[in-house]
Amino acid sequence: MTDIVVSESLSEPVDGRPVQGDRRGPVWVVPAVVPAVVPRSARFTEASWVARYRRIAVGGDLAVALLGVSAALVTRFGGQISLGYFVLGAVLPIAWLACVALERGYESRYFGTGPEEFRSVLRATVALTALVAVTSYATKSQVARGFVVLAVPLTCLGAMTLRWLLHRAIANRRFVGRCMRRVLVVGHDEQVTTLKRHLEERPADGYVVVATCLPRGVAAPEPDPDSERLGRAEVDILAAVDLYGVDVVAVAADPELAGHSLRRLSWALEQRGVELIVSPGIVEVAGPRISIRPVAGLSLLHLERPSVSGGPHLLKNIFDRVVGGGLLLMATPLLLAVALVVRLTSRGPVLFRQTRVGRAGAEFTMLKFRTMGVDAEERKAELHAVDEGNGVLFKVRDDPRVTRVGRHLRRFSLDELPQLVNVLRGEMSLVGPRPPLPAEVARYAIDDARRMLVKPGLTGLWQVSGRSDLTWEESMRLDLRYADNWSIALDLLILWKTARAVLGSAGAY
Repeated sequence: MTDIVVSESLSEPVDGRPVQGDRRGPVWVVPAVVPAVVPRSARFTEASWVARYRRIAVGGDLAVALLGVSAALVTRFGGQISLGYFVLGAVLPIAWLACVALERGYESRYFGTGPEEFRSVLRATVALTALVAVTSYATKSQVARGFVVLAVPLTCLGAMTLRWLLHRAIANRRFVGRCMRRVLVVGHDEQVTTLKRHLEERPADGYVVVATCLPRGVAAPEPDPDSERLGRAEVDILAAVDLYGVDVVAVAADPELAGHSLRRLSWALEQRGVELIVSPGIVEVAGPRISIRPVAGLSLLHLERPSVSGGPHLLKNIFDRVVGGGLLLMATPLLLAVALVVRLTSRGPVLFRQTRVGRAGAEFTMLKFRTMGVDAEERKAELHAVDEGNGVLFKVRDDPRVTRVGRHLRRFSLDELPQLVNVLRGEMSLVGPRPPLPAEVARYAIDDARRMLVKPGLTGLWQVSGRSDLTWEESMRLDLRYADNWSIALDLLILWKTARAVLGSAGAY
């Protein structure tokens, strides 16, 4: 095994090897804030949350299945339940657990991370329904459809709620540094830095980088306060895995560690119970646009084009008009009440009209309830000295031009409700990038113009990610991410999160 050089910040050198500073060694280690050397047995102690999570998931699925079946039996048959349905009620929860397991609902790599657990539950629901239908047909038994229609959806709803509660609980623990997966990142310096930043920018995903492996011969970098640094070869990686007790090895896009070398590494990590993940180096591209397809004996990564036209775009338009129209009808009493309050509390028009830029550069008039005095534009010049915006957009947290009623409207985004009219006109979407001013569009770089591939939205990723607290670069990055990866499912998720963001009123001023 290759020499491992341990920094002086650790307890002592390993196996009598030289400490950090000897440039003749193949491995470089920089002091870490997190405990670096971890015995192999500690990995199982730190990962005990995985076993607890699995036990709760399995036990909870069994419990919700039993409750769903019991509720369906009582609702459908009352007190006259035959022996056959008692047997079916006992078998169905076991079949449910088997379906979830076959759909990978109990794999630890999905615990508390992303939507894959929820997809597993949905696929298990379809599989269980199909299983009941096929079994009923094959055995020529007449299973009451009312029983199945109640039992399976109730079980699915209970399991989804359970997963949501588990995700919330694990996310809360991860924000304080618990229930994390220790990661060793392998690659070249720039790719390693990028992958490390992406892995750790969302604590709820549960990754903490404890060491990085670089190619041999790379000069010693400045000490990194966040992680250890090691030389990189297959033996170095395995030595680091054993030394630091990592749970995941993440390989950044690296042509030198590919093909058979990567395959051998995966075999060795499999024996140690360590997960291997490989980053293709593609950023800001959502999973649905990426697929692995076998071609000529190779597993090739395919990147689908964004859905900016055709059928998906038509479906989005229909969704916007139908849902937007329904929301406008339900909000009509509130709109009339707000309009009356604005009219009675300050002089000037009820609505504020402003030119914005929509899809493909088309300009339109955006509607909002007026929240400032009628002389707001004239007074803007005197406030430039206290501008708290992101360098492009003008923002003042305690803007003296905002009326007393306007502050409350802005806090809960009620001033934006008239934009539902823009949605019905087809000028805006319910979800999309923030509608820009013509002056902003004039400053766009070539890449920034991609955000105009879709209609601007009443809400969007910017709305649920900080609103006015975002920098210009962060706001643009979120808009581009949405334009490249939008889907109806993402729109529904953003609409759900918008309610929380509005009630929390963070970044609204």
